[in-house]
Amino acid sequence: MIEEIPVELMITDIRMPEISGLALVSQIREKRIQRQPSVIFVSGHAQFEYAQEALRLSVMDYLLKPVGREKLIASVEGALKAGEEKDHLVFMRKTADPQLMAIRDEEAVLCESVRQAMHYVETHIEEAISLQEVAGHVHLNGSYFSSLFKEQCQMNFSEYVTRRKLQKAKELLMKTSLPIAEIAIRSGYQRVKYFNKLFKEYEGMSPGRYRAMRNGMEVLVQ
Repeated sequence: MIEEIPVELMITDIRMPEISGLALVSQIREKRIQRQPSVIFVSGHAQFEYAQEALRLSVMDYLLKPVGREKLIASVEGALKAGEEKDHLVFMRKTADPQLMAIRDEEAVLCESVRQAMHYVETHIEEAISLQEVAGHVHLNGSYFSSLFKEQCQMNFSEYVTRRKLQKAKELLMKTSLPIAEIAIRSGYQRVKYFNKLFKEYEGMSPGRYRAMRNGMEVLVQ
């Protein structure tokens, strides 16, 4: 069933007829199935070897019988939340701009002015954003701010804004069924023709084709 139907969460005993829970999960982990489920083990045996093997199999929780209702619900909620976070990371890897990710990884060492500027871009992503406007917001001379941003982020501020807006567009293309024109506006571009041109320049394809290809990939990996 798991080979044919995506399963988010599996709760299984360890000692069972024909196959143990440990062997079951081990076989699932080895298969290239549509979706690897989060797993909760339930057992009447507090054996160290069982717990050790459960850790190796990346099991979310190991509950000893008798399992109370509240404890089981808490375990299920934790497992589902962890699964959502994993799905989000997979999604981000598929859509993320490598250069933006590199900047994010180094964010801790950026100066406060640059971090403030990046936050300003995030909160005004649907607007037209100019260098002078952001430089004024962080109380720096435009020319100095431009040099500082390029030195710390290894790209011009205008390119950063463009990449961040297109990242927003890619997320909307993947997560929603909004028309391309609406996505352009929500990404800060009033002219759809210019948005399409810019998107194709950076992504090598039109927004519509990107959505179709990525949605096709979603079907394959889920």
